[in-house]
Amino acid sequence: MASRRKAAGVPIAIATDCNPGTSPLTSLLLTMNMSATLFGLTVEECIAGVTRQAARALGLTDETGTLEAGKSADLAIWDIESPAELVYRMGFNPLYARISKGMRIDR
Repeated sequence: MASRRKAAGVPIAIATDCNPGTSPLTSLLLTMNMSATLFGLTVEECIAGVTRQAARALGLTDETGTLEAGKSADLAIWDIESPAELVYRMGFNPLYARISKGMRIDR
């Protein structure tokens, strides 16, 4: 299934549902890990899945999803050496800082 999706170039949006009672998953990092493990996504596809593909799925690409002038950009700043660390390590939270609406938010 994953190889057919990749061959067809079908992008995947990745998110947590965080719906009490049906989907208690709140960790976006765990969701990325599961996407790589279960659906064969690469690190790059996982990161795109939680950014531009998620914005695309919600019809918000004019407003968010990529770093461009004029778009809203809430940012997570990670203390990592490689983006693969975000996908590979379960239970690990290397968050250094969050920026929301231009303001730093402490964990």
